[in-house]
Amino acid sequence: MGAGQSRGDLDLSDSDSEDARSRHGSDREDDAYEDAREQSSGDRAPARSPSSSLDDVEARLKALKLKYSSPSSSSSAAKKKQPNLENAVKLYLHIGGNTPKAKWVISEKLACYRFARTSREGESDGEEEEEEDEEDDGGEGWWVLKIGSKVRARVGAGMQLKYFGDQRRVDFVAGGVWAVKFFSNEDYRAFMGRYQDCLFENTYGYEATEENRVKVYGKDFMGWAKPEAADDSMWEDAEDSLSRSPGSATPVRPSQDLREEFEEAANGGIQSLALGALDNSFLVGDSGIQVVKNFSHGIHGKGVFVNFDSGSSHRNGLSMTYSTPKKALLMKAETNMLLMSPINEGKPHARGIHQLDIETGKIVSDWRFEKDGTDITMRDIVNDSKGAQLDPTGSTFLGLDDNRLCRWDMRDRKGLVQNLADANTPVLNWTQGHQFSRGTNFQCFATTGDGSIAVGSLDGKIRLYSINSMRQAKTAFPGLGSPITHVDVTFDGKWILGTTDTYLILICTLFTDKDGKTKTGFNGRMGNRISAPRLLKLTPLDSHLAGADNKFRGGQFSWVYIDILDAYSLVIWVGLLRFEFILFYAQVTENGKQERHLVATVGKFSVIWNFQQVKNGSHECYRHQEGLKSCYCYKIVPKDESIVDSRFMHDKFAVTDSPEAPLVIATPLKVSSFSISSRR
Repeated sequence: MGAGQSRGDLDLSDSDSEDARSRHGSDREDDAYEDAREQSSGDRAPARSPSSSLDDVEARLKALKLKYSSPSSSSSAAKKKQPNLENAVKLYLHIGGNTPKAKWVISEKLACYRFARTSREGESDGEEEEEEDEEDDGGEGWWVLKIGSKVRARVGAGMQLKYFGDQRRVDFVAGGVWAVKFFSNEDYRAFMGRYQDCLFENTYGYEATEENRVKVYGKDFMGWAKPEAADDSMWEDAEDSLSRSPGSATPVRPSQDLREEFEEAANGGIQSLALGALDNSFLVGDSGIQVVKNFSHGIHGKGVFVNFDSGSSHRNGLSMTYSTPKKALLMKAETNMLLMSPINEGKPHARGIHQLDIETGKIVSDWRFEKDGTDITMRDIVNDSKGAQLDPTGSTFLGLDDNRLCRWDMRDRKGLVQNLADANTPVLNWTQGHQFSRGTNFQCFATTGDGSIAVGSLDGKIRLYSINSMRQAKTAFPGLGSPITHVDVTFDGKWILGTTDTYLILICTLFTDKDGKTKTGFNGRMGNRISAPRLLKLTPLDSHLAGADNKFRGGQFSWVYIDILDAYSLVIWVGLLRFEFILFYAQVTENGKQERHLVATVGKFSVIWNFQQVKNGSHECYRHQEGLKSCYCYKIVPKDESIVDSRFMHDKFAVTDSPEAPLVIATPLKVSSFSISSRR
């Protein structure tokens, strides 16, 4: 199954519908609309009598609450070709999905919109609700957008609102895919201003005033609230440096395509991927770990499988009694794997990890998380740095819980080899970190090439910690209202990609300090010269087509970092004390390269963005937009079932005719490999 470009936006053309009106009458078109909305293949309803049509028209006129004006003003309005009613729009519905018959049909040629506050959940569009007047901002509840009799939606990121300023049009999702067109630029601007105010209030719980925006974003981040006033110079500098870096930039060529190279069935329901930079990668499933081999065109099975089933016998001799691991972390030059199993289904927290020796296929130790003699939990673990899994001597890793950030050490404090046959579970050593009192609500984290840490939180904040301290963040980017469910960072720490349910947020960490030096937010406080972020979104149509589970998951950069070439130990004795230092040679394989692509999973889609294109401020996607710049230029790889994970292989597996290493896409039952190549 190949990949498709992001679906282009169909023009809203009234010609077909207007012709239909002239041929069939307005009532017949309304019937056709109802048929289209229900995607029914039956015949249209029979035409109604003229009297019933007039009754319907009268009822509609009353529902519109027309405000009649003097003949002179009506004449003036007619000259402007605008209807004489408040908040008038034309409402369209998209039908046909992504089939060749896809099109927009007029739902209501003349409708009114309004923003209303409600305090009752779970209401359908047809139910009566208690509402306060839209001008009364003092009540509780949230704002909803109502358009005519067809649309009622809570104002929020889930609407996936997309702006077309040049067309005076917005598209959105509300049980279907809709579009509204405004009759003047003034009407369009008025709607956008009111929508943004309601969105702010629904998101943060504050009235949309200048004072409250400062309270939410902080003075240094006002460019996030007013992107038009933000300093985008760092984005431009990054684009220039990227284009000057030899071999680093990927040309934006429409001829690039994703070609499927290989597909393989999984031995069990896949839960996660553990891609290796050396010979092998691993599929962690319901019943065990499947070992696959890395090639320049993707991954192939090796016929090796490590079984998890309790009491089962297997040639690798492994049996386990714990739940299926949801997290797998490669270590020690990819000869060991840490497996973390959640305590309760549906929650990520775990009390410990299992250390698997990949070469023997056996669990060599079960480790317990403990601090000050008390068992604790972790919700996520990552390597010390992006290159740490290739270090053959690595014995530490990072852990994250709701209010904890720490480093764990698997070496015994006394320097003694642990007796792994002992029935007592060994305890990991808390070597560095901080337990915050409350309120951080950490969700996910990632490391840079030098070990700096980016942490995403439930409130949408992303905090940056240097390699020297986990106690206080150097920089804390404000949230946009949606929890960060996954975070990734480039090898050099210049870019951060945060995942939320409805969009990805790309942040530039570069800033210029008071001495004129360019730094990242990991090693200095950014002050007020902070660029506005950019959002990566699906179009309303693609968001709707992605399926019921249409939440973004696992957004990440393509994979470049250092290769560990050699390592040796240096032992120094000072009196009776023995100190061991691990030294290793490393070669930076980037050679000026920058991560080239971004990938995320949403429902049955794997979505890929060109990184350079996203950073290009003059890109056509950003024209005529309101608010933060949002990029909709992407490629989609659709699958028949929900996708577990989508990740690029290590950059060394890129071949000469491909600008990128293969993309691996895993569903519960199979794994596929794709190569980005030029169409012939």
